[in-house]
Amino acid sequence: MRKTVHLCLSSHDEIMYRNEADLIMGFNCLALAVLKTESRLLAEGFLSTHNHSLLQTDNYKEVMRSSRYSYARYFNAKYSRRGRLGEKQYFVLEVEGLYHCTSASNYVLRQGLHHGLSDTPFGYPHCSANAIFQKELGKETSVLSIPKEKRYLYLPEGVAISEEYRMNEKGLLLREDIVDTAYMEEIYISPRNFLYQMNRLSGQKEIQEQQNENNTPPVTIDKIEAGVPEFDVKKALINEQGKVNRSILSDIQLCDIIDNKLVKRYFKDSHESSIYLLSERQRANIGNLLWADKNSYGGKFTSTKQIKRCLAL
Repeated sequence: MRKTVHLCLSSHDEIMYRNEADLIMGFNCLALAVLKTESRLLAEGFLSTHNHSLLQTDNYKEVMRSSRYSYARYFNAKYSRRGRLGEKQYFVLEVEGLYHCTSASNYVLRQGLHHGLSDTPFGYPHCSANAIFQKELGKETSVLSIPKEKRYLYLPEGVAISEEYRMNEKGLLLREDIVDTAYMEEIYISPRNFLYQMNRLSGQKEIQEQQNENNTPPVTIDKIEAGVPEFDVKKALINEQGKVNRSILSDIQLCDIIDNKLVKRYFKDSHESSIYLLSERQRANIGNLLWADKNSYGGKFTSTKQIKRCLAL
């Protein structure tokens, strides 16, 4: 019997997705796992240190196993790394009821907003917020597809997928082809209500709606983000109001500085450079350089912890 579950895989001391290509491959791996298990993907969001998915499935363990194994193989090969990627234990939350499901979806779709990466849920591209009510909200776009013979470059090694699932010019399997948007549009009822849900502030009213529905504990932001490194509920609720601090460097931006400027200094062939080929001392030296010259990179670092996780220290 299918259950509605929220899954979250996170990494406390290391970046899981260092650039846009990694975020794209992360979603593609999840998409393949969903299709393989005949599950129904409702909502998802990928960030540098973790990913969220809300799905209906009778085998969530296989969805997680397959998606994380495929992605770890890609990541390890790309960056000359070894071992498990992400925490050994991932977070699972069973969701029962319409209001509980809506709240869980809201939090998953608003990842970019809550983490200060965009002013609205729709401004963050690595989630499925823009896949719902596309036509009604004017978000339909013409797709420049990758030629069939090159699709394998953006999928796990040895894996193929039917051409009915479109892939854009960046190698991303289109979210609207993978997410069950028809089901999600039934949940949200109308484009107007969807916009309301994406803009509503978290609070007691949302909790009360869930409590009136059934005895299952309400879905709240702290439960959705359980296990996510350095997550600050108070800061997320401020971001929810659209008060995003634009002077803060994201992990992806910092990784770009490290991977494409600082690490390459250690290698004659820049195409074979990786932080994982540097010694811990060399990575620490890069960290010290970043912190000592922290005003020269177009934004502020969030903390020394951010620098350490971007350097896998």
